[in-house]
Parts: sequence; C-alpha cells; structure tokens
Amino acid sequence: MAKLNYLDLHGEVTSMVEVIVNEFIQDNYLMKNKKVVIIHGKSTNILTKEVHQVLAKNQHVKTFKLNNWNLGETIVELDV
Repeated sequence: MAKLNYLDLHGEVTSMVEVIVNEFIQDNYLMKNKKVVIIHGKSTNILTKEVHQVLAKNQHVKTFKLNNWNLGETIVELDV
C-alpha cells in the first residue's frame, strides 16, 4: 500500500516551484500514490497560486483543493 507523501515548499522561490512540484507529482505517479499533500504556507498566497497553476497543467493530476482544516496545504489526487 502506498503512503501519503508530503512536499514542503516553505522557503522555496516561485521560479523553482514548477520544477519541484512536477518532479514530486511524477515520482508519486510512478509509485502509484493516489493522494499527496503539498505544503505551501498561507502568508501571501504567492506560492499557493503558483502551485495551483502548475497542478492545473499537470496531466497526472486528477483534482486538487485547499485543505479546509489547514489553508497552507493543498491536497492532490493523482490519476493513477
């Protein structure tokens, strides 16, 4: 059984987000993980917007949404 994986982007610059998130999604897709969590924080929403733009373009992402209990996280469902 695959485990739930997390990616913590605290301290990352927006120019690196696309590469980091796409590699994380690709790795988890290959491991057949159905759900992953991306931690981006909730201060200025700059990372959140960038993460969501990247996820919207990724072919392996089925759905994504903010975690209602922690708006600094996005829950991602992969199309595995």
